[in-house]
Amino acid sequence: MRRIVGFVLLGLGVFAVALGLLLRFYAYPQLAKAPLDTKSLSVAEGDNVTALVIETVDGAPVPEIRNNLSVKATTYVTGDLTRPEVEADGDVAVYVEAIKMIVESTDSTITASVRSQCFDRHTGQAVAPCEGQYIEAEQGNRETVSRNTLQQPGLSFKFPFGTEQQDYEFFDTQVRKAVKARYDGEDTVQGLDTYRYVIEVPNTKVGDREVPGSLVGEPDEPSVDAAMYYTAKRTLWVEPVTGVIVLGQQEMTQELVPSGEEPGDGTVVFNGKLRLNDATVTEFVTRAEDGKSQVRLLTTGPIVLWVAGGLLIVLALFLLYGGFRRGEPSSVGGAPPMSRQPAGAA
Repeated sequence: MRRIVGFVLLGLGVFAVALGLLLRFYAYPQLAKAPLDTKSLSVAEGDNVTALVIETVDGAPVPEIRNNLSVKATTYVTGDLTRPEVEADGDVAVYVEAIKMIVESTDSTITASVRSQCFDRHTGQAVAPCEGQYIEAEQGNRETVSRNTLQQPGLSFKFPFGTEQQDYEFFDTQVRKAVKARYDGEDTVQGLDTYRYVIEVPNTKVGDREVPGSLVGEPDEPSVDAAMYYTAKRTLWVEPVTGVIVLGQQEMTQELVPSGEEPGDGTVVFNGKLRLNDATVTEFVTRAEDGKSQVRLLTTGPIVLWVAGGLLIVLALFLLYGGFRRGEPSSVGGAPPMSRQPAGAA
């Protein structure tokens, strides 16, 4: 009976260890991936915002800088399954992000943009080759590059699975490059443990614009060439197991600087802070918690199986072979030896 129990325990132990290996090294890489067919909507809001608003008067666009606005930025992110990089079991996803910022009281558009990017489903890092990647910050003016060029480097839509307490590179659509997302500590968002990252962009020239002279203090000039400068501070709260961004806010300033003026002395065309609203944060927290539970099963589950399987194997070996080391009778080798009699005994 002891040997039967030993063999049963040995089989269970080997099975537990094998199952742990299967979960960790096969199931985890297959399941810990960003979805291909994502559909996400998020809303950021801000008050006391200064912004340049384009209104149509008598059929012509009229720019006007307004203060103390309540604005709303809506972001739609969808997975593009038509791109050649996208395969059902592949490691690359293609997301399209469309952002529109409006004045809440009038629905007047402040900015609108759309972009497409390929990224690694495990790490969140942008990858190339990427067919059809683009950035369209102005309607009808789409910026494209060759498929082998990395147009939008760094992270964009999420952090990697197993996010660490370290700095990362995060793509900024205004300066068109990856900037440092500095690890800034731990925090709790709606009861969920997160890592906080801060992205700071110093005052940087991001382009040139031809604008009405009246907009930049030169009413006698019908149009003026001006440089656009941009500065921002962005804070992201990330659930580290899944890499899901559950909360974000951004403080941003944009300034038009005509020739002869210095940055800081120009015309501010945007200044304000936007933060994801509570409904969006609740949805993202729920999504992160669900994903965290699934990933935990694939990361901590194998450890439990390995420990339990190892203990079962040790116990099985003890039952099978431990008794012989204590001098228990062996079932091998025929009859037991006869007791010796002293010489001369009757």
